[in-house]
Amino acid sequence: MAFAAVSVHAQSTFQNLDFELADPGPLTTTPGYPLPYAENVPVANALPYWSVYYGAVQQAEVNYNAPGLGSTWVTLMGGNGIAIDGNYSVLLQGGGTASAASIVQSGTIPAGMQSLLFEAQPGLGVLNVLVGTQIVPFAAVGTGPNYTLYGADISEWADDPEQITFSALEAPPYPNNWTIDDITFSPNAVSEPSIVTLTAIGGLLFGVRKWFARH
Repeated sequence: MAFAAVSVHAQSTFQNLDFELADPGPLTTTPGYPLPYAENVPVANALPYWSVYYGAVQQAEVNYNAPGLGSTWVTLMGGNGIAIDGNYSVLLQGGGTASAASIVQSGTIPAGMQSLLFEAQPGLGVLNVLVGTQIVPFAAVGTGPNYTLYGADISEWADDPEQITFSALEAPPYPNNWTIDDITFSPNAVSEPSIVTLTAIGGLLFGVRKWFARH
C-alpha cells in the first residue's frame, strides 16, 4: 500500500517505537466495561511521531481501550496488563470499513542495522510491514510471555531515510486484530530462508482459514 504525503514530526531517526510517549488524556469508566477508556484522542497525543490511516485516508483521532467492533480501527491499548510491554501497545484492527488499519512513520534507519524486530500478538489475517512502498517479509524469531517476536530483513535500507508502515489488512468475516509493541532495529541478521518459508506458511494458513470460512 502506498500513501500520499505523510504528516509526521520532522526527525532524523524514528521515535516512540515502544508507544510509551502516549498521553490518552482524561479517562472514562463505565459500569460493566472492564477498562478505563478515552474516545477521540488526537493522534498527536495518543501516538506521537506516528500517522494513522484507514485505507488511504489519514485519521486525526484514535481511541484508547475502545476499539470499534468489526470496524477498521487503530486503538491505543493499556492498563491492567493489557499492553504487551510497558504501559501501552497499539491494536491494529483490519475490519470491514476500510482495506487496512495502518500506522506510518518516517525517519532514518540507523546505519549498520540488519533487521527490524517487533513484538506482536498476531491476528487471524495478514499484517503487512512496508519500508517505503515495498512489503518486507517477516517471520517469528522468538517468543515472550505474551507475545511473538518477529523479524524482517531491512539491511538494504540501512542509513536511508524511509517510511515504515504496519498495516493490518481487512480479513472478513472476522476482525484481523494485531497488537504490536517494542519496534526496534538490530545489527543482527534475520535468516532470509526462515523468513521466506514462514511467510509462505502464514499465507497458506490464511488461505485455509478463508476456505473454511466460506464452506
